[in-house]
Amino acid sequence: MLRVGNLQRSIDFYTQVLGMKLLRTSENPEYKYSLAFVGYEGNPAQAEIELTYNWGTESYEMGTAFGHIALGVPDAYAACEKIKAAGGNVTREAGPVKGGTTVIAFVTDPDGYKIELIQRDESARGAGLR
Repeated sequence: MLRVGNLQRSIDFYTQVLGMKLLRTSENPEYKYSLAFVGYEGNPAQAEIELTYNWGTESYEMGTAFGHIALGVPDAYAACEKIKAAGGNVTREAGPVKGGTTVIAFVTDPDGYKIELIQRDESARGAGLR
C-alpha cells in the first residue's frame, strides 16, 4: 500500500505511464479515505498496488524503512522510452546493475516513490512495459 497525496494523479501515473489497469476503487466516507487498486490485468495471481488517499493529506514523509517497488519488464530500455514519452520521470536510465549484468532502471511516481524496472529476459527486447 502506498499513501498518496492526490489519488487521480497517482491513478493516471500507474495506468497511463506504467501501463497498469485500474482494477477497482472504494470510498470510505466514515473514515475519510479512498482506495484504488492497480495492476497488470489478465493474471489473477499477479500482485496489485493499493493506493490510499487519506482525505486532506497532500504529502507524506518517505521514512527510512521503504526502499522501492520492483517491477519485472521484458525490456528496460524500451520501458524507459515509453515512460518518458508518457511524461514519466526516469531517474536512472536502463543499464546493467553495478557489479552485475542484470539490466535495471528507476522511475519515480508523482508522490516520490521509487520504482525499479528489472529486465527479465534479454530476448524479449522491444515489448515495452509488459
